Amino acid sequence: MASTPEPAAQEQDERVECTWRAPGRVNLIGEHTDYNDGFCLPMAIPQGCTATVSPLAEPVLEVVSAQRDAPVEIALADLRPGALAESDEWAGYVAGVAWAIAERGHQLRGMSISIDGDVPSGAGLSSSAALECSVAAALNDQLRLGLDRPDLVALARQAENDFVGAPTGGMDQLASIFGERDRVLLCDMRTLAVEPVPFDLAAAGLTLLVVDTKAPHQLTDGLYGERRSACEEAARLLGVPALRDLGLEELADAMDRLPDETLRKRARHVITENDRTLACADLLRTGQLRQIGPLLTASHASMRDDFEITVPEVDLAVEVLLAFGAFGARMTGGGFGGCVIGLMEPAQARAAALAVAAAYAGRDYIAPVSFGVTAADGAHRLSD
Repeated sequence: MASTPEPAAQEQDERVECTWRAPGRVNLIGEHTDYNDGFCLPMAIPQGCTATVSPLAEPVLEVVSAQRDAPVEIALADLRPGALAESDEWAGYVAGVAWAIAERGHQLRGMSISIDGDVPSGAGLSSSAALECSVAAALNDQLRLGLDRPDLVALARQAENDFVGAPTGGMDQLASIFGERDRVLLCDMRTLAVEPVPFDLAAAGLTLLVVDTKAPHQLTDGLYGERRSACEEAARLLGVPALRDLGLEELADAMDRLPDETLRKRARHVITENDRTLACADLLRTGQLRQIGPLLTASHASMRDDFEITVPEVDLAVEVLLAFGAFGARMTGGGFGGCVIGLMEPAQARAAALAVAAAYAGRDYIAPVSFGVTAADGAHRLSD
């Protein structure tokens, strides 16, 4: 199990450098249900982000990235949403965490934060949450704030929602902080309760193939926000706090009561996706990994037809994986590009990855990148 992101027990010099790592995530099922107070089933993955925090004498925040040419520096007095230049907005995920800490009444001091990540950027595997959560855990340690894991989730989510401006629902941060090896996490996004559910792929003779379609994935361009607004409007018209409060037995009535086809489609996706997610967790609790395949494929069809968040590259990858024997395949992440996952036997996965690449070449798409993932531990300390 991942170590709890709290300061080391032994007394230590508060100025000593510390390093934490937090993972990205694959969402097995349960897409766009998080901001509807619903259920999702993510898992942490081996790819992640490492954050090293060390003190500075000056009252500034310095952000250095192994993936960027130049550091970004911002005075602590200027730390607020919108303060970064457009060219430096990548550092907002780091600065936003420090800002959220200050907003909660904690004292900041000058710090250098060095980050290094291997989650593919823009792939829908939550490189942003990995970045935020590694920084939140490292700052918690360095500043000796004594925050627990739910606090760190809240900090990271506040940074993404209120500093960066991405209206995500918090699932990514839960997975990055609470992840466990060989477990997916059944997340109740109303209560933020997390239940680890067995997902030992190796023991089942399976692999979870990820295909990074290289189709751009961007959550701050308005399309994500439009989906969220439509869901909130549908819930308002149906007289419920959130679409999570409607089950399959109420679906037909809800469709009759909504006046607009777009609202009907958005609501139908969320209501049926919650049901699929809970059904998937039930199967996994009894070790029926192969049997979840049809639920994954049905989830993709719902995202394609009702939530309308897939793109041709994504749909093609799903089609090829299914044709090559995947038990189930779906897009993972917020949509409009990003990654596809397929639950497969290892030999099939190797052939399928080659077939997806060939199909993309035939349509002049950017070459995809495929790799297998397993469920990994959440945020943990690397330095002593």
